[in-house]
Amino acid sequence: MTNRTADAFLFFRAWLSAPLRVASVIPSGRALSSLMTAEISAKTGTVIELGPGTGVFTKALLHRGVAEENLVLIEYGADFATQLSLRFPTARIIEMDAAKLRKLPLQGSAPVGAVVSGLPLLSMPMRKVHTILEGAFSHLRHDGVFYQFTFGPRCPIARPLLDRLGLKARYIGCTLANIPPAAVYRISRRRPRRAFEPAHQDLLFDGQKIHPSQQQLPAWLFLFQLNPAGTGHSITARRVPSALSQWDYAWPCML
Repeated sequence: MTNRTADAFLFFRAWLSAPLRVASVIPSGRALSSLMTAEISAKTGTVIELGPGTGVFTKALLHRGVAEENLVLIEYGADFATQLSLRFPTARIIEMDAAKLRKLPLQGSAPVGAVVSGLPLLSMPMRKVHTILEGAFSHLRHDGVFYQFTFGPRCPIARPLLDRLGLKARYIGCTLANIPPAAVYRISRRRPRRAFEPAHQDLLFDGQKIHPSQQQLPAWLFLFQLNPAGTGHSITARRVPSALSQWDYAWPCML
């Protein structure tokens, strides 16, 4: 049995046992791997890969010049994690749920320049997608990028969630050579913070400044985000998101 056949069998078996956790019935093809890693190079620094599976994207990252020791592979499946440790012995392989990424210690690693996600975000609850993105961007440097592919017709991360986290999505391209055809999106911060800017902005609540770290906020808030044109949109949230520094003003919502 060739490695490709063995990988396909392992992937199919994992999909049968957890179809909502495994993105596809078979591993991604070379065309999608090339598209997912097109903007990554040796200068990217540390790269975190979520759901590497059999390591198709991992191989593509190595071809792009990323050093194997600069790879952090987060894999939930035990069989996949064992296979990855044999194929990429100097990479850091961690068997864990990507939703716990924020708690992952990365001391001593080069700054994280990219996160490559092979996770099926479309099949996940929005709360879990929120947690995964929040964890990823807690490790990414300010100009770092989160790459996500999808088999769907639009970005797999809902616009309200992007807005809540202060992120933006850009379509990179699609490939018909993959089975099934797939598209790739580039997720990044809307405005990378300059080195001399404060980590948080003050918020106005009832005419008083409130730092985002304070917890004395009402259960319901009406949040309004201003764009450069001076207009914006609103969103109501039961709990204040951790990325509250993205919001300029906050008022109580009379519900």
